[in-house]
Amino acid sequence: MRVIVESLEMTFAVPDSPKKSNASGWATIAAIATPLGRGGVGIIRLSGARAYAIACALTGKSAFTPRMASFCRFYQADGTVIDEGLVLYFRGPHSFTGEDVIELQGHGGMILQNQLLTRVFELGAKQASAGEFSYRAFDNDKLDLVQAEAIADAIDATSAAAASSAIRSLSGEFSQKINQLLEQLIHLRLHVEAAIDFPDEEDVDFLSDGVIQSKLEQTQNKIQQVLATAKQGQLLRDGIHVVLAGRPNAGKSSLLNRLAGQERAIVTDVAGTTRDTLQETVVLNGLTLHLTDTAGLRDTDDAVERIGIERARTAITQADMLLMVYDVTRDLEEDLTPLQLAEQLFGELPEAKRLLIIANKSDLLNVHSSEKVVSTSQINIEERGYEPVHVSCETGAGIDTLIETLCAKVGFHPPENSLIARTRHLDALRRTARYLTEAHEQLTVFQAGELVAESLRQAQQSLGEITGEFNADDLLGKIFGSFCIGK
Repeated sequence: MRVIVESLEMTFAVPDSPKKSNASGWATIAAIATPLGRGGVGIIRLSGARAYAIACALTGKSAFTPRMASFCRFYQADGTVIDEGLVLYFRGPHSFTGEDVIELQGHGGMILQNQLLTRVFELGAKQASAGEFSYRAFDNDKLDLVQAEAIADAIDATSAAAASSAIRSLSGEFSQKINQLLEQLIHLRLHVEAAIDFPDEEDVDFLSDGVIQSKLEQTQNKIQQVLATAKQGQLLRDGIHVVLAGRPNAGKSSLLNRLAGQERAIVTDVAGTTRDTLQETVVLNGLTLHLTDTAGLRDTDDAVERIGIERARTAITQADMLLMVYDVTRDLEEDLTPLQLAEQLFGELPEAKRLLIIANKSDLLNVHSSEKVVSTSQINIEERGYEPVHVSCETGAGIDTLIETLCAKVGFHPPENSLIARTRHLDALRRTARYLTEAHEQLTVFQAGELVAESLRQAQQSLGEITGEFNADDLLGKIFGSFCIGK
């Protein structure tokens, strides 16, 4: 069996770091790598075959020592000084991009940096496009696609947990998990193909002896574990879009202010104060919430308010989680239950998984009316799978419970060693899991070895998309096009 498996390895193994394009003809690129504006230091980065020569021409120096800072003046063509600062030289392939890289560290400020960049262009460099430095690093096998994406995720992180997770992905932890799964799939494919191609060999594990099934089920379990981790990583990276909706003066804006920890929305006793959507991003219990306050839902003759209500309804349809806020002292006076109120406000009752019912102004209820609310409304709500939360935006009572309930509702409970993930990672993992389920059915129900092998091939290809072993050019364009110009 060992000899047979070894003879098949070259057929199914992932290629060892293949070149993804011919980078030898690439132009030398340059870009400002620090935010434009007033600052102590501004950095311009160059990468490519002419980067070293450009640095020499720019400074009048004849040589630079790799990985050692050199103090230089940067000159115009006529010899006038543009700026002065440090030059760092990283000789390829021992650089971020795998090419010769130069970093010019001058003073911050838009005028000086733009003058210096213009001179670099005169000497033969071209403007780098968004993400082009990272793409060259990917193309030269300095990092895989997950690590490249983690660079952008670390820069864009909205919480300490998200930043920490992105750095772990950048260091290769997520890629290692995926590569281990790929190795398992490759090994599994070898056994299946051996059972198909060499059915008469006495020492070959046949499809029916349970060995392949056991290995397949182990791989399925591992995929589910990685998928669960990736779901948490996606929540860390993207957060959730939460829309606050309800009748006028229910307390939506007050709740936004409570969650934001500052007076972001105007709060008055006048119905219809909020006439447009208001966005605020906050991090609560490690989860990033993109909050949207909306105009109160009601019939109105006010043309401006009607526009606000239309925008509110648009936001409601796009929300990951909808918080229906109602005033417990007023909004149920017509003997409506909270669910009936939700159906009245939204036209139909939203799914339980994306609706939280927030009973505001609970501090104004006396003991008798509070008991009545629980007996007539809350029990009915919970029986149908909805979760009510009683709060007081005035006193802050119940806000912590609301945050905990919201995190639980979306399944946010990331471990300390969580890894950042994107929607495309989840999609690839789900497709991989689906193909493995198909392979399991073909194996255990139909004993169809060829179909098992095909499902495993598709699973391997889907999984390989995550790190970039299998990719499409349009996918790469979208990924790297979202990066900073200097990255």
